Amino acid sequence: MKPWVLVSLLSDHQEYQRLQASEGRAAAARGGLDSRVVFSESDPTRQIQQISEAAGAPEGSRPVAVVAETAGSVGFERVARSVLQAGIGWVLISDNPRYLDSLRREFPDRLVASACINNEETGRLLGTMALTLLPTGGKVLCVEGPTATAATLQRRRGLEDGIRGSSIQIAKTLGSDWTSAGAGRVTEAWLKLAGKSAQKPDLIVSLNDEMAVGVLGAIHAVHPDWGKIPAIGCDGLPDGGQRLVKEGVLAATIVTPATTGPGVDLVVKSTRGEKVDLSAAIPTRPFPSLEELAAGR
Repeated sequence: MKPWVLVSLLSDHQEYQRLQASEGRAAAARGGLDSRVVFSESDPTRQIQQISEAAGAPEGSRPVAVVAETAGSVGFERVARSVLQAGIGWVLISDNPRYLDSLRREFPDRLVASACINNEETGRLLGTMALTLLPTGGKVLCVEGPTATAATLQRRRGLEDGIRGSSIQIAKTLGSDWTSAGAGRVTEAWLKLAGKSAQKPDLIVSLNDEMAVGVLGAIHAVHPDWGKIPAIGCDGLPDGGQRLVKEGVLAATIVTPATTGPGVDLVVKSTRGEKVDLSAAIPTRPFPSLEELAAGR
C-alpha cells in the first residue's frame, strides 16, 4: 500500500477550505504520497472521531501522518497522543499550541510539527487596517468564526490588541461559521431583533472575506438607507478577497496562503529523513498595502 497522509479540514462549503484541500493533495502528489482529505463540518467531536478511526486502522493501512486544521482547542492533545502512539506523525496547520513541545519530548522519534500563520499577528494587522481607515475613531462591527477555533480566538485577540488605546470601538460582535450564508443569517437576525435601535457601523471587520460579503448583503437588504459601509476581511484569495477589493466590494483584505501545502511538505521531508522545521511560520500581507489603503481612504 502506498504511504498516505490524512488531511483533516473544517468545511468544504468555504472557499479557503477548498483551497486547503487542493493544496494538500497537490503537495502530497509532488512528494510521492497518496492523500485523503476529510471535512468535519467544523465539528470538533466529528473531527476527533475521523482522526481516531484513521489512527486505529490495522497496521499497514494507517496514514504516515495527520495534517490537521483543528475545529477546536479541547480534546486534540489527547487525540494527538493516540496518533503518535500508533506510530503516525502529527502536523497542525491552524495553530502552534504549547502541548506540541511536551509531545516532542514524549515522542522524540515521531514527527510533531506545525505549519501555520500567526493568527494573532493577522488580527493585529486587521487592527492596523481599521486604524488606517478610521484615523479619528469610530464604531466597528466585528464578524468572527466559531469561537472554539484557534483562528477565531487568536485573530480576535490580535484585533483587540491592534486597536487598544485608539478611539475605535468594537460596538457589536457577530459569530458565524466562516461562510457568506451563515454570516448573512446572523446579521439579518441581529438587525431584525434590534429594529430601529440598530446602529450603523463605521466599519465592518470580518475575520474572513466570505463572511464580510454575507454581512454586507444582509445589511443592504435590511438597511439600504445605511448606504455603503467599508469592510475589511481576511484570506485574500486571488479570485476571492483580492477580486472583491479590486471590484470595490471590500476596502481591503489580508492575503493568507494555504497552510496544507507547507504542512504536507513537512511530512514528505520527514519520510525522506530530511531536516524538518518543526514550527514553520507562513507570512501574510495586506492587500492593498497599508500605504495604498491610506491613500485611497
